[in-house]
Amino acid sequence: MITIQTLVFNQWQENTYLLYDETGEAVLIDCGAFYQEEHNRIKSIVELKGLKIVHLLNTHLHIDHVFGNQFMKDEFGLSTKAHKADEFLLAEAPNYGVRLGLNNVVEPPPMGDAIKEGDIIRFGNSELKVLHVPGHSPGHVVFYNEAQKFVIAGDVLFRESIGRTDFPYGNFDDLVTGIKTKLFVLDEDVIIYPGHGPITTIGHEKRNNIFLKS
Repeated sequence: MITIQTLVFNQWQENTYLLYDETGEAVLIDCGAFYQEEHNRIKSIVELKGLKIVHLLNTHLHIDHVFGNQFMKDEFGLSTKAHKADEFLLAEAPNYGVRLGLNNVVEPPPMGDAIKEGDIIRFGNSELKVLHVPGHSPGHVVFYNEAQKFVIAGDVLFRESIGRTDFPYGNFDDLVTGIKTKLFVLDEDVIIYPGHGPITTIGHEKRNNIFLKS
């Protein structure tokens, strides 16, 4: 049984997700921890619960989702697993930080293993399936657990909204197509854990998301 803990980090109120099961093995998804106190919070939770983080994952590599990747490398020896199509975004992080008024952003560490559509990420007795849903970024993926019916969705799908596509390399048509063909085919009670804001469900978004009306 997977436990999902949401940690809200940085100026953009980004949702970092810690997933673990009864074995104590865990994955951390989209480590947006920017400040030292945010780093300390992750360490404290891991120590308190006796967890072993075996994977660092990224739905995508925009700056607010990778702030903590260097910390994870230093503290736990983990390099993020992400889609190859987003790898170039890591080198852009410092300049993007400056544009956002953050002058102390360093380039995140290099990516580890690349992941792709259909890959299975295993930890403990649990697994996550990788679905490639580009549009917010070229290599955006989501992580689907069929047994407990949830998706860690990053910035693809929010409660009654979708990820921005006005950033460089964004594509509105690709994003909408991906949501409808990869996510809206799932059961309506599948829970969506987004990269920002509150959780939602597939059914709620089918009925209420104005960006996705046919």
